[in-house]
Amino acid sequence: MNRILEIFDVAKKNPLFLGVACSDFERMLNCLSPKTACYKKDDVILMSGDTVNFVYLVLSGGAKLVKEDANGNITIIVELSVSETFGEAFACAAASPSSVSLLASDDTEILFMNYKKIITSCTAACPFHAKLIENMLKMIAKKTLILDQKIEILSKRTTREKLLCFFDIQRGAGRIFTIPFNREELACYLCVDRSAMSNELCKMRDEGLINFQKNRFEIL
Repeated sequence: MNRILEIFDVAKKNPLFLGVACSDFERMLNCLSPKTACYKKDDVILMSGDTVNFVYLVLSGGAKLVKEDANGNITIIVELSVSETFGEAFACAAASPSSVSLLASDDTEILFMNYKKIITSCTAACPFHAKLIENMLKMIAKKTLILDQKIEILSKRTTREKLLCFFDIQRGAGRIFTIPFNREELACYLCVDRSAMSNELCKMRDEGLINFQKNRFEIL
């Protein structure tokens, strides 16, 4: 029972479980045929080309979606933190093979949930299934918007333009913000050379546009 409560404390922060009461969670989880698995840093959770039948929920640690081109160059698509999910879009597309790999960013535990059981009402007609289906549609729509943001960033022609676009999205309405990447990961995410990007960041700081320390930035 304590284990169920531990999982609920993480899962309730995810939009998929919005409106699901703790009293319903154990019964709901049993309907989804869940399983958990633990991974070490840099372990492969899902390989590009694998068929996706599950929704992956990060219970601890973190994970990153990466894409590798024919030359072996790796691009970070997005970082997943605790309580975030992956896989719903591919699973929704009728078990479509994944075009990206999912790697553990740290020592990580993942909860696997059967996608078809999330969107299909069970024989017991559990009342929370309608809520799960509604939440799932909202999640897929939101992640589509996030991918649109990534496309917007990569459409910029120069490293500075990509950085400024990325910062504008990350900071929201504030001037000070923290990004989820180190320098190497940020360069991969923006699809730019790391040295050139570091030089550009220093130029922007010298010009009084930004200030930064590690992954904490301020728009001046």
